[in-house]
Amino acid sequence: MADYILSENAAHGPDDGLSGAKLFESGDGLTYNDFLILPGFINFTSDEVDLTSNLTKRIALKAPFVSSPMDTVTEANMAIAMALNGGIGIIHHNSTAEVQAREIHKVKRYEQGFITDPIVLRPDNTVAQVYEIKSKHGFAGIPVTDTGRVGGKLVGLVTLRDIDFLQKDQFDTPIQQVMTPLSQLTTAPTGITLKDAYEILQKSKKGKLPIVNEKGELVSLIARTDLKKSRDYPLASKDWKKQLLCGAAIGTRESDKERLQLLVQAGVDVIVLDSSQGNSTFQIDMIKFIKQTYPELQVIAGNVVTVAQAKNLIDAGADALRVGMGSGSICITQEVMAVGRPQGSAVYRVAEYSRRFGVPVIADGGVSSVGHVTKALALGASAVMMGSMLAGTTESPGEYFFSDGVRLKKYRGMGSLDAMEKHDSSASRYFSENDRVKVAQGVSGAIVDKGSIHRFLPYLYAALQHGCQDAGAKSLAMLRSMMYSGELKFERRSTSAQVEGGVHSLHSYEKRLF
Repeated sequence: MADYILSENAAHGPDDGLSGAKLFESGDGLTYNDFLILPGFINFTSDEVDLTSNLTKRIALKAPFVSSPMDTVTEANMAIAMALNGGIGIIHHNSTAEVQAREIHKVKRYEQGFITDPIVLRPDNTVAQVYEIKSKHGFAGIPVTDTGRVGGKLVGLVTLRDIDFLQKDQFDTPIQQVMTPLSQLTTAPTGITLKDAYEILQKSKKGKLPIVNEKGELVSLIARTDLKKSRDYPLASKDWKKQLLCGAAIGTRESDKERLQLLVQAGVDVIVLDSSQGNSTFQIDMIKFIKQTYPELQVIAGNVVTVAQAKNLIDAGADALRVGMGSGSICITQEVMAVGRPQGSAVYRVAEYSRRFGVPVIADGGVSSVGHVTKALALGASAVMMGSMLAGTTESPGEYFFSDGVRLKKYRGMGSLDAMEKHDSSASRYFSENDRVKVAQGVSGAIVDKGSIHRFLPYLYAALQHGCQDAGAKSLAMLRSMMYSGELKFERRSTSAQVEGGVHSLHSYEKRLF
């Protein structure tokens, strides 16, 4: 019975595990594998867990997932898939400014409510031009006005059905001879709500709904496919125009100011200042320039791993901070430069400081499982940026290839010689664009085919909900609040404990996550 008797000096209630402050008190650098979150009390189901979290001061996401601005991870297809599933994609800048702006434009046009700048044709345009638009933009339902512009008088609509059976020798036919005339179109007046417009589309069974003013002039357009996408992707990240959210990376050179102008014109929602070490006069000057020139544009600064770095960028006007240096699977900065910080320590220290100023933190790097995502968010991060976790998916750039019967895709660090030789934007990230001898801070490799993002992200979302449930947090906001109050407990893991926590003692096994 002596085992069950409390001493007179014992506290009333169990005290088990370490608070976040105690976990990092020793000053040792910790990675995500070095600790675990202790379980909390469950009085809710996992699907009740709210994963809404801030990306920046003004932009919130329904899923805290961000794709990294790497040329083997994020272009338009990835950014579209990320936004549809509640996250956001950051288009890489290892390309010309025009190419990057085009990728942004593709994302912003992909799913919209009222399309205020649709492609418009004149009656004397030809069938061949319709096919050119179809080839370039992926659609062929195009309104026709007397001027060939929005604001002109609507005279018809040309669709693929109108031109499907024409032979190549008929491609010079003016579209006024084959288009669906205004008399056969269903239109809606200016001022109609999106909900009412969608109801008209459903009842009319038409693919496009032109919006016209009292003079019969085209004002905007609504697409039936957008109605379907809204239904299929309830978490989709959208701006006030109902367009998908999209970010883009830029450097800190003078030429990046011209690049920025093109990106803003394309409709970019947030800018990531892409640097392996963000605490520089170049980045501070760029933040101030952006805030002065485009005051409404949100800026994610970084990368940083210390409070001193964070302070300088917050003082300059950063709307969020990107945290991580040398922790990515393809990054060798810590090995080559001997500079950086273990990712767990970096996220906790920077987040604990920046929260006092309402500046969200994005954990970037060191994430190789959904458990790492949960840990990053439990340490104070508002979102997690992923590279290798998303590389190898159908939506990532590049072609699949086979090696020893395994289907693979190329994946490389932006500090690899491979990436720096493609475009000098990658070299500028490491302040190496003018170096005669390039010093690699990344490697090139290959990633096993992961399938589509549309299957992978829902798995991440559901697994994160379960992780929060086990910790006893009904939302990400509550998870962070519990951590800072000391209610959320952690425990250090020995090397043996890490082995125990993984798959072990089996002759063979198959690890299927979803």
